Amino acid sequence: MNGNSRMLKSVVSGVILIISLFYFFPNKVSETFEPIPKLKSQCPPGFIKNDDNECIALNLYQQYDSPHNKGVGGLQTSLPEIRDGFSPQEIDLGRYLFFDPVLSGDGTISCASCHDPKKGFSDGLPTSIGSNGQKLTRGAPSLWNVAYLKKLFWDGRATTLEEQAQGPLFSEVEMDNTPENLLNSLNAIDTYKLMFAEAFPDKKPSEEIKLNEIYTALSAFQASLISLNSKYDQYAHGYHDALNKNEIEGLNIFRSFVARCAECHTPPLFTNQQFAVIGAPEPNGLPLDPGAEIPFKDKTLRGAFKVPSLRNIEKTAPYMHSGNFETLRETIQFYTDGRGHAVPEDEELIVHWHIWEPNLTDYEMDRLVDFLKTLTDETFTPPVPESLPSGIKPSI
Repeated sequence: MNGNSRMLKSVVSGVILIISLFYFFPNKVSETFEPIPKLKSQCPPGFIKNDDNECIALNLYQQYDSPHNKGVGGLQTSLPEIRDGFSPQEIDLGRYLFFDPVLSGDGTISCASCHDPKKGFSDGLPTSIGSNGQKLTRGAPSLWNVAYLKKLFWDGRATTLEEQAQGPLFSEVEMDNTPENLLNSLNAIDTYKLMFAEAFPDKKPSEEIKLNEIYTALSAFQASLISLNSKYDQYAHGYHDALNKNEIEGLNIFRSFVARCAECHTPPLFTNQQFAVIGAPEPNGLPLDPGAEIPFKDKTLRGAFKVPSLRNIEKTAPYMHSGNFETLRETIQFYTDGRGHAVPEDEELIVHWHIWEPNLTDYEMDRLVDFLKTLTDETFTPPVPESLPSGIKPSI
């Protein structure tokens, strides 16, 4: 038998063997040939890895002295302490989980369904869509720079990223899963068990995935979403040519005592992380959303919502908790129209004292829009996984 004949015989024998394995052990073959991604060992951009395999945030704002950056030196900044210290493997595992619909009850919705990186990690809808096509009552907040936030959700009902993750996962109207089903789904996927063992070194591949590990990985990924290198940031760090004349005019209006935008949307995070009653109308005549009144059990917070960061605001239309305004210009018009003008007649809300009647001109409002667009920075947008361990297509 010559060499070509032997090679042909080997190929035929291999094909027969594979067909036999698929016939007699279809599940085992699927597991055997399932590609197992190697989790990244390097930190994502904006972080450096220390000797303990922890990703520590690194940006120019840390060159300024503040109560949160341990006296590095420089000027005062209001940038708060960040939630960092996750390993590269935890962050990358969280990336796979974030885009995987297997986390939902029926395997059709992922975290990215409402937090799409192409839409500013929001979803471009007035209010989000949950399980079985249910329309929710609030829009999806952007996740950019969420590692700096101390209160999460529009009403501030969560204080950690781990706590926040559990909200949509187990909400009947959002991802509609249960802790038991979530664990069963992930533990049935051998690839995920191997990946969790890689992300958590004290864990063996044969050990069951645990809920706290899922929450940690999702938190690690979300905490890596940093956006602090916009045109505005370059300007703030000394490169004055980063902004043009109209944008600088908009910045000056933004921080003026007339517009008073910066009093709540405080640079550099562009939020003061407080809750404010601004009297924004609900769409289509819907009843008032009580907002932060419910979790805080405080009637003075009726209709109050978290002051959102304006980072990447250009990408996250429509605006307000209920998505009632389609454009930035329309949103600015609401503020200049006057204090409490949209409050329902049957409601007595305590409108935030910063809300007044700035009477901005059309020119000034246009310049504000110009400035707000300088806060766009998607440099560190993470890649969507090409494939997922569950075999389901990423749902974005």
